[in-house]
Amino acid sequence: MPLTFYLKGLGLGAGLIVAIGSQNAHVLRMGLRRQHVGLTVAVCILCEALLISAGVAGVGTTVENSPALMAMARWGGAAFLAWYGLRAWRSAFGRHALQASPQTTVLTAREAVTTVLAVTLLNPHVYLDTVVLLGAVGGQQGAEGKWWFALGAVTAGVAWFLLLGFGARLLSPWFARPSAWRVLDSIIGAVMLALAATLAAGA
Repeated sequence: MPLTFYLKGLGLGAGLIVAIGSQNAHVLRMGLRRQHVGLTVAVCILCEALLISAGVAGVGTTVENSPALMAMARWGGAAFLAWYGLRAWRSAFGRHALQASPQTTVLTAREAVTTVLAVTLLNPHVYLDTVVLLGAVGGQQGAEGKWWFALGAVTAGVAWFLLLGFGARLLSPWFARPSAWRVLDSIIGAVMLALAATLAAGA
């Protein structure tokens, strides 16, 4: 039944997307700053839908079987995540770390789109989760079932990004204090550098 495939995709998609990563950290930060939240969330949802659809359509198998593509994704992603992590630490411990206002740095719409695209598409984990893993599992559901599976996985992404982006404002009272932003940036930096190290070690 279609519902069975849909729920399977919904469950697996939710399990993968909730994990802490550069994309989720960025959406949370934009939500807390209340800058281009709708635009950021929309770009994340669009990318998620396209990548999952590509994986289910068979692109994941091609990427997984190409050592050159996998190596490029790992090293490029490791470099980007390391840069992102160091930037977060600079924000946490730098001279401007104690600026508590969420509107300290205002991004233009173009900058917001460019940043979220970079955080999403330059992270190899996004491809491994959506194109390779979800694509492989979805491809096993049959000609009709795989698209219901993909729809379920995309639904999980839509729900999560909406919750993360627009729900972040509920945390804003805690982030009115400079120390909270320092802690957030410190955690984000640690997570990004850990992900970079993991990618480099496996390359």
